[in-house]
Amino acid sequence: MNSSSDKIAQLGMDVYAKIGKPVNVNVVRAMLESMSIRIVDAQADYGMENLQELAKLVYSQITAAEFLERHPSPLKVNEQFASTNTSASDYLRVKTKYFFHYYPLGLFHGLPVFLQILTIVLFGYSLWTYVGFNQLQSTAVVLGVIFGLVGTGGFVQVIGRQVSHYWFNNDFIMARKSTVMVIRDGLTFMGVLSILTIVVNFFANFYPYKFLYVVYAYSFSIGILLLFSAVFHPLKQRWVITVAFVVATAVALSLKLFTSIETYYTHWIGIWTAIVIMVLYLKYFFDKKVKQTKSFNRATSKSAVMIYRNYRYFFYGLLFFTFIFLDRILAWSTSHDGILPYIIYYEKNYEVGMDIAILIFFLLVGVLEYSIASFSTISDMMQKQIPYNRPDLFNSKMLRMYRQHVITLWIAGIVMTVLLYFVIWSRLGYEKAFDEALDPISIKVSLIGGLGYVFVAWGMLNSLYLFTLNKPTKPLKAIIWASIVNIVVGLLLSRMVSYEYSVVGMLAGSIVYAMLTLNSAMKFFKNLDYYYYAAY
Repeated sequence: MNSSSDKIAQLGMDVYAKIGKPVNVNVVRAMLESMSIRIVDAQADYGMENLQELAKLVYSQITAAEFLERHPSPLKVNEQFASTNTSASDYLRVKTKYFFHYYPLGLFHGLPVFLQILTIVLFGYSLWTYVGFNQLQSTAVVLGVIFGLVGTGGFVQVIGRQVSHYWFNNDFIMARKSTVMVIRDGLTFMGVLSILTIVVNFFANFYPYKFLYVVYAYSFSIGILLLFSAVFHPLKQRWVITVAFVVATAVALSLKLFTSIETYYTHWIGIWTAIVIMVLYLKYFFDKKVKQTKSFNRATSKSAVMIYRNYRYFFYGLLFFTFIFLDRILAWSTSHDGILPYIIYYEKNYEVGMDIAILIFFLLVGVLEYSIASFSTISDMMQKQIPYNRPDLFNSKMLRMYRQHVITLWIAGIVMTVLLYFVIWSRLGYEKAFDEALDPISIKVSLIGGLGYVFVAWGMLNSLYLFTLNKPTKPLKAIIWASIVNIVVGLLLSRMVSYEYSVVGMLAGSIVYAMLTLNSAMKFFKNLDYYYYAAY
């Protein structure tokens, strides 16, 4: 048997494992296309004239009687497309089970963030912050973190899409290659941005070069940490992120408490400890998976194809992280009297308010996790159980599910806001932890920002639904308009009223983001049968 025959035989097994016995050749072809096999791949990798001929060959292979006898499929066509009736209590049971599984799971995956908050409260120190920093040091560190998150935000989205694609197809060779490619491109992108800022600073003299070195050290460390963390989400290995952060925080905190090493270096050692743990586990994971699967891969590394597939996700990720930090940049670039030592200068009261506000968002991550997981499961259940000639029923049931998810999100947002009030805004919260009262500006910013982050979570929920069936254009347009509104409103209010009112720009932008994606989501669910079919 030659190499092409081996590949075709393995391809047939892959298709059979995913769909069982196919009902016709077109089903096989659709699956091949979803596995990113193109006409040129059919010719180059399998020696077939076109994709249809390859689909016919695979179809004949996996529907042959002797093949079916040797490989009984757990999937049965009649059962797969049967239109059985399921009571409302069954759906309620599934939803309840999913909520109590995925909401705590979402909170667990947010443990690295909550761990940083805990160490700040107990020790005044975390993996990238320290209450003992002066205002200039805080400016350098926070700008470094922002630069790292924004500079890699687009590549994080690309990693999620690209690695998920290869994970679904059990192509771990290409999953590993694409991971390396995207991380390399992300670091190159950050390097170009760094060079540009150095050149601009050379002529404008915004900051001392020593200041910029600290910014770059934090930005590249945080950026690399974020890029590697992103890989574990599509690989379903997110627990590694939690382990890496726990170990890294313990190392950094120990160095801070028991040695005289400068705080900057304890941060960098801690962050790179987490990075090393992630790199070592990824190497082990990919080596193991590649050995367990086939020794060849169907795809080749084509940067142009990867860019074309993912450029909208890239710009969405880049603009989303930019949107999150726009209000801070606007607030820190002005003051009550208009006098600042540098063009952007950290302001503690505003930052504290936004840090409290963003906690509400992190507490809502579990709702997003639950909503997307239940959407995927229930949409599969519905399309199997509702007759094919009743798309209106399918769409109406899924739209009802979406409305329930939105209600759940807002209920959770209200509950979390009340909880934060007693934990942080009361005298037993912030004042007890830091021996000082929470400034009125911080309270104002946290209230407005917290409401803004609930709208951000709503917009993200809408966007995730659209991403699930590969519809990224509408979320991208929404975040563009939201960023414009954020800048315009925040700039006007921070200059004409007071610097802390830049948070109103963030709230206005968040509402625009939520409403635009809501409009897209409503159209999406009203025609879900079409989008669901088109995605596969």
